[in-house]
Amino acid sequence: MEFAAFAERAAEIEATAADLEIVSLVRDLFADADDDLDTVARFVQGRVFPAHESTTLDVGPNLCYEAIARAAGHNVAADDVEDRVAGVGDVGDVAADYDFGGQQGLGAFAGDGPDGLTVGEVESELRALAAAAGSGSRDRKLDLLFGLFNRCSPPEARYLARIVLSEMRIGVGEGTVRDAVAEAFDVPVAAVERALQVTNDYGLVATVARDEGEAGLGDLNLEVGRPVQAMLAQAGTVADAIEAWETVAVETKYDGARVQVHYDGDEVALFSRNMEDVTDPLPEVVDFVDEHLSVPAILDGEVVAVDDDGEPLPFQEVLRRFRRKHDVAKAREDVEVRLWAFDCLHADGEDLLDAPLRDRHDRLSSILDARVATVATAADPDGIADIETRALEAGHEGIMLKDPDSTYSPGRRGKEWLKRKPDVETLDLVVTGAEWGEGRRAEFLGTFELSVRAGPDDFETIGKVATGITDEELAELTELLEPRIRVEDGKAVDLEPGVVFEVGYEEIQTSPTYSSGYALRFPRYLGVREDKDVADADTLERVERLADGS
Repeated sequence: MEFAAFAERAAEIEATAADLEIVSLVRDLFADADDDLDTVARFVQGRVFPAHESTTLDVGPNLCYEAIARAAGHNVAADDVEDRVAGVGDVGDVAADYDFGGQQGLGAFAGDGPDGLTVGEVESELRALAAAAGSGSRDRKLDLLFGLFNRCSPPEARYLARIVLSEMRIGVGEGTVRDAVAEAFDVPVAAVERALQVTNDYGLVATVARDEGEAGLGDLNLEVGRPVQAMLAQAGTVADAIEAWETVAVETKYDGARVQVHYDGDEVALFSRNMEDVTDPLPEVVDFVDEHLSVPAILDGEVVAVDDDGEPLPFQEVLRRFRRKHDVAKAREDVEVRLWAFDCLHADGEDLLDAPLRDRHDRLSSILDARVATVATAADPDGIADIETRALEAGHEGIMLKDPDSTYSPGRRGKEWLKRKPDVETLDLVVTGAEWGEGRRAEFLGTFELSVRAGPDDFETIGKVATGITDEELAELTELLEPRIRVEDGKAVDLEPGVVFEVGYEEIQTSPTYSSGYALRFPRYLGVREDKDVADADTLERVERLADGS
């Protein structure tokens, strides 16, 4: 396909506002793309390479401006191009406003000559540009890019500049391409979507849909070494999970960086959430997988930084390792990282995307003999709260809530996985009672009665909190509150009001259980308000306003 024809179609798509009309135009473009279909399916989204490839052009705006200026003539400087882009707001429109084609020099007439630039030539030159590395690579990239612009008509220059900077701006997203492929080659949308999920390659899927139809799409599967998009979670509450599923799979949420592990039986490859190859910066994870994973597999997991005692460190420490390109051995000495795997997409030749979560986790546990994420099931808020408390005590970020029957959908952010939503509001509440713990916590006060102020010396109960408190904090709270015990009745104690807790919660609901007439849903201890006296604690009046939403 001539690149001019591609640019003409792109301009027509850009001028169209209606989504259905855009799909139809992209459909027709695909039908006419011939041998360049795979490239066109990427270019129309502003992509040069398949989404699963870690290859990048490594061309920033400044280099692009310099190439445009060089192709535009001696009287144009890169700063001039930059200034015009700042005013116009689109590098494509600025590139289209110059008269290219008259400049001489290295790269000026690459390919078949100054006329007839094709989609295939553009892709070939851009791949050569991406491959330029080492000393002199910037000049090589500039020459190649200048050569392309020098052969462009104004419409071609508009879309070349946008493709180079991944700013296509014609209203074509992944869903549009999916639907256009289905219409162009008369295959079900669901078959295209599944093929995209397992390959992460729009060009490949479009070509297979055209050449082999639905059957060919069905033959596409996960491939070890080719990353796919990660399944994502959305924010939700414990109440959401309990209402949606009969039982809830509660999984430790690690404060680390997402990683997809690919092991073919000999080699290990690691990919970030954005599908960048991060194998080299994480040699200890590679060693761990090589030692502990028994079969070829694709795993989903989290890489966590740990201190000398194996305790988790903040997320920022992980980023130090992910970004490291040089002196990795020294970085490894400074910050150790560990993999915690929580899902299995493929094992020993078998794709597991359609298997329920509980089965995928069982398979994961059977092939990986260490550091498999802890998962427990619960059907009530108290059970979930207990699991969350243990996760927090271990130094982790919290918990994930998942449907045990959920399949794995790459790239999808659905309701099957929930990140426990942060508490939407906090209250400063007076501690008026407590209960002694059990087992290893028997010597600590472990459940705390919370009250609001209803008058100068009048307190009304609104709930109890036991979640979000570590053993160390329990010891400190017991030392703080024990002198205030007025009456003990078995495990329950009555406390003289004097300590204020900051407490988060999901919502306030009316309840006959507590004397205030209200109860906090899923309260969570956040800390002691040492800066507040009892007289500064929240009032029943404020609780009533919050409950009414006013």
